[in-house]
Parts: sequence; structure tokens; C-alpha cells
Amino acid sequence: MASSARSPEGAGPEALERDGLGPGDWRASPSKRLQAKLISIVGYRGVRALGSTLRWKSEGFERYDEIVSAGRRPVLAFWHGRILAATYFFRQRDIVVITSENFDGEWIAGIIRRFGYGTARGSTSRGARKALLQLRRDMAAGRPAAFTVDGPRGPARVAQPGAVWLAKATGNPVLPFHIEADRAWTLNSWDRTQIPKPFARVAVAIGNPFNVAPDANEAGIECARATLDERLRALEVRTRELLLEM
Repeated sequence: MASSARSPEGAGPEALERDGLGPGDWRASPSKRLQAKLISIVGYRGVRALGSTLRWKSEGFERYDEIVSAGRRPVLAFWHGRILAATYFFRQRDIVVITSENFDGEWIAGIIRRFGYGTARGSTSRGARKALLQLRRDMAAGRPAAFTVDGPRGPARVAQPGAVWLAKATGNPVLPFHIEADRAWTLNSWDRTQIPKPFARVAVAIGNPFNVAPDANEAGIECARATLDERLRALEVRTRELLLEM
């Protein structure tokens, strides 16, 4: 929204237009904004309660720490279907993520902010340029970033180039990871979202980081995207091996 001091509750059509809110925009509805806030509170408490019961085994976290110790910031990259577990595992690290500007994006942003994340509003289908530029500014200020590289609409498990573009633009490395639970609910959604069941064992495998040349052309970007795709698939296999070791 624009920085107008007026609240949309009493705003007429002219004020809504000035603030970037059309008559059908959910932000123009006080009840919708309240609903988003309530969902985010309940959702946060639910994820926190569930996360506290999970048993974790991680591999490769030293790679995250090494990047930060070197004065750089990772561009974390993972599949959209593992958002819930990833949100809990990487909490309170001031990581910035993209969330959409629609109603669902609002309550999702409310949940992850409570877990210590920052948000850049937009998506690959709307507001992408604005969100990526915000991520670039946040990384320049010393904050890590995270991408669900096949989001927000898929195709599932096919990496899109957003994380690669950000790595090229900022000089920071891409750091892929995967999370897998031994017992979970799988939603009937395009990304087959996984929700670990209470007291499940959860494995996290963090792969080797890689850089993207600042002068990478279209072919270079595609090569890096394919590398990310390949490494994420290998990390899926590794998390299943880690689960057998727990």
C-alpha cells in the first residue's frame, strides 16, 4: 500500500485508487484484514506447537555458517512443498522471503514474520521485479534470502531462475537444501505440500553452495538453474538416507 495516513476503512473510491486499492482488492475490506491477522496468529501457534515435537537430523549446516562467517549471505533454495518444515527449522535468522500480495500471502507473511523472517511482497506471476529488487536491497544490508524455486504455481520440482538471478545480481552463493519427514500428511495440491505429523523424524540436507558469475548470460543462467535442479534432486535422496540413520 502507499504511505497515505488514511486507513482504507473510511476511504472512498478516490482514496482507494490513490492507495493502489481497487474496489475488489481484499485490503480494502476491514473484515478481510482482520481475518488475515487472526489466521496468522492461529497458524503461527499451530506451526510452533507442531515444530516443537519434531526430532531433527541435519547435515551440512556448517555450509550456511561458513558463508555467513565469510561476510556473505546465502540464497537458500528449496522446493515449495517443504515450506512448513523449513519455516520452523530456519526460524529467527532474519531470512527474507517472497510472499505474494494476495490474501493468502498476507496471512502467510504474518506467520513467518512471527518466526523471525522478513518479507518481500510479490511473486513470479505478479510484482516479481519489485520483490526481487527488494531482496537485492535486503541482501546488500546483510540479510540472507530464501526461494521456493518451483513456486508459486509450479511446475512442481522444476527450478525457476529467480534464485540464480539473485545470486548473479548480489554476488552471493546459492545454497540448496531439502527437508523430508518420515511420517507426514501430503496435501492434494500442485506441490504436494508435506506437513510432518507430530513427533515425526525430520531430516535436513544442505548441499554445497555455488556461485553465479556476475556476467552470466542467458546460457549461463540456464546452466546454473539446471545445476540447482540436479542438486535439489540429489538432496532429496540424501534426506531419505538420513532418515534411515535416525
